[in-house]
Amino acid sequence: MSSLYTRSKEFTRSRKSQSDSPPASPSPIAKTLRHERLSRLESEGSSHTTTDTYSDRASAKARREARIASLTSRVEEDCQRDYRKLYESALTENQKLKTKLQEAQRELADVKSKLEKVAQKQEKTSDRSTMLEVEKRERRALERKMSEMEEEMKVLTELKSDNQRLKDENGALIRVISKLSK
Repeated sequence: MSSLYTRSKEFTRSRKSQSDSPPASPSPIAKTLRHERLSRLESEGSSHTTTDTYSDRASAKARREARIASLTSRVEEDCQRDYRKLYESALTENQKLKTKLQEAQRELADVKSKLEKVAQKQEKTSDRSTMLEVEKRERRALERKMSEMEEEMKVLTELKSDNQRLKDENGALIRVISKLSK
């Protein structure tokens, strides 16, 4: 706000310094003032006395200074109004941008939390899948062991039956030999 005040002061100073010295290229207002002065001088002619001329010049100078002062005050007011409008529009735009930023941050937090949940689910499913794979391997190994044991059981039963047959044959041979030896 202080920079706005200093800018308007600098503008006023530059306008006053410009009004004290004649401008390099006259503004449209200065052109019309000169034209009015020339037309007044031509219409009045040379019938006025020197005192009238001095008083006319003094009053014209006073009018000119009053006009310049009113113009500079109008310009200052316009500049202040423009700066105020610009400042207010910048404030409203900043507020809108802040709300948009807050909304975007909320959305980002929501997306992050959803992403974390999905990652946790994937970890669980990957853990489950690895557990399932381990369980499947163990199951296959157990099934292999079962099939091997079943094979061994079959072999054992065959061996038992062979052993029993051999015992029976041995017993029969022993009887035959004992009958023969009597």
